[in-house]
Amino acid sequence: MTTALRLRRLDLRSPDPGTLAARDALFRRGAVPDPAVREATRAILADVRARGAVAVRETSARFGGGRADGRLLLGREELESAAEALAPPERDALETAIDNVRRFAGTQRPSSARTTIIPGVELERRWLPVSRVGAYVPGGSAPYPSSLVMTVVPARVAGVGAIVVASPANDRGEVHPVLLGAAGLLGVDALLVAGGVQAIGALAYGLEDEGLEPVDLVVGPGSAWVTAAKIEVVGEVGIDLPAGPSEGLVLADASADAETVAADLITQAEHGVDSPALLVTPDEALADAVEVEVGRRLAGALRRDILARALAGHGCIVLVENVAAGIDFVNRYGPEHLSVDVADLEGTVAGIRNAGSIFVGRWSPESAGDYASGANHVLPTGGLARSCGPLAVETFGKFNQVQRITRDGLAALRPAIRTLAEAEGLLAHRDAVEVRFERDDGEPAR
Repeated sequence: MTTALRLRRLDLRSPDPGTLAARDALFRRGAVPDPAVREATRAILADVRARGAVAVRETSARFGGGRADGRLLLGREELESAAEALAPPERDALETAIDNVRRFAGTQRPSSARTTIIPGVELERRWLPVSRVGAYVPGGSAPYPSSLVMTVVPARVAGVGAIVVASPANDRGEVHPVLLGAAGLLGVDALLVAGGVQAIGALAYGLEDEGLEPVDLVVGPGSAWVTAAKIEVVGEVGIDLPAGPSEGLVLADASADAETVAADLITQAEHGVDSPALLVTPDEALADAVEVEVGRRLAGALRRDILARALAGHGCIVLVENVAAGIDFVNRYGPEHLSVDVADLEGTVAGIRNAGSIFVGRWSPESAGDYASGANHVLPTGGLARSCGPLAVETFGKFNQVQRITRDGLAALRPAIRTLAEAEGLLAHRDAVEVRFERDDGEPAR
């Protein structure tokens, strides 16, 4: 049995103005939620700031995500006990994912560096991890221990001092034991049982009545409400990036396997009903075959209704003149996930500038990166891949600048400082240099 499903098509081989407008709308989709969501988010955040844990519990009671007993924080000992209770297959899978992510993250830790600009002027760029991190992990209808691994492991490799995870309970007021066990395996300091805006507010502002201190950085994927909340707290704390709905694009030519391409599109649709799933191809016969295969696979899919809604609303086949035109489309779209299945794999990948994570060839499904390859699956969406990269060790640290200047070094800089300060009318800046030489008593340079 095959489910009848027609994916929207954009034919860019000889496009009319309407087709070009539809293409440009894809390029400008954005990751930031609409103004109504942001306005409602501000109100919830203000309430959490003012009333702390009481506001978090009341908001969770309205929207879901709280524990049945109202407890907000689970401590390290409880999480470690959950780790001990994991079934062997679950623990083995988690440890495989943790080990692989740690190995890849271990290659990313930045180093400090010193540079002598001129004799007597030495600058240092010093890298330091942030002190406290809050990691948001989606939950509720399903647990996402893989997202917990992706957010916590690079923070640990970076050397972050304290990590708090926030994740909502399900509709029975329970947190999935595999998620709790993963938190225990990773040595998470505390788990905040809350979701959505109230969770981000609690991480950013702290909950004094619960002994939860504010964090310095909030990371992790989530709904439009989570994204809106992360945007609103910027300035009080740092964030990784705003993340919209998960999205995937497959770039394929006549050499591709229609069955695996269809499977990759359905994989992307499984993320949610608002998840874009695009096939970009110069081969119309492949497009037809993929569409048939998608319908065949949907017929037996467990989450058929969700998948069909996602593909009907956000699935699209884009027909291009050739692979080069497909590469241009990819770079202008900037997908979160990009699967490449073409005859010239490496030549094509070399032309890709804008994609969060690239899966090369038919043996590199998105599922591998989502769970166990070691690459991070917290990725830029909404076209932000044009300017941002995946969550990484660098996200969890910062550089500061250290300037070491001797008397001789400052003397060499003195004329430039004087001239520029006077040009800008900032005479106190000039005088801060001049006074040092006016009062110079011949002390040794240091």
